Amino acid sequence: MVAKKKTTTTTTTKKKVVTKKAAPVKKVATKKAAAPVKKVATKKAAAPVKKVATKKAAAPAVKKTVKKAPTKRKPNEAFMKPLMPSEALAAIVGASPLPRTEVVKKLWAYIKKHSLQDQKNRKNINADDKLLEVFDGKKTVSMFEMTKYVSKHLS
Repeated sequence: MVAKKKTTTTTTTKKKVVTKKAAPVKKVATKKAAAPVKKVATKKAAAPVKKVATKKAAAPAVKKTVKKAPTKRKPNEAFMKPLMPSEALAAIVGASPLPRTEVVKKLWAYIKKHSLQDQKNRKNINADDKLLEVFDGKKTVSMFEMTKYVSKHLS
């Protein structure tokens, strides 16, 4: 047997390698950054997160809000209990039993009618002859003290 010679042919082609030189980089003058400013930590309200709808949903049902009819406040029963005024207080508000709220209303009506409220300090009430008995002889009484003295004359 005759051995066949294996022959390989190689073709060499010369490749030209072209290299380009890069353009020189120009340096740009920059300003130095200012010193960082310290921020004071403050509490901020978290922004509400918005939900992003991925699919177009059906129109949301509109909720109908039913407004309730305003109900009258029920007054405290202790204030509405009729009380009998003393003789000194009865000369101003009347002799019949009245709730504490009505007594104060009538007392203020008397004060305004006779202009007994102090002109400089509107919190004070200057007593006349009838009110001197109710205020235990004090000529000037503040609005807040007035209720204290009136409560002594109610039973």
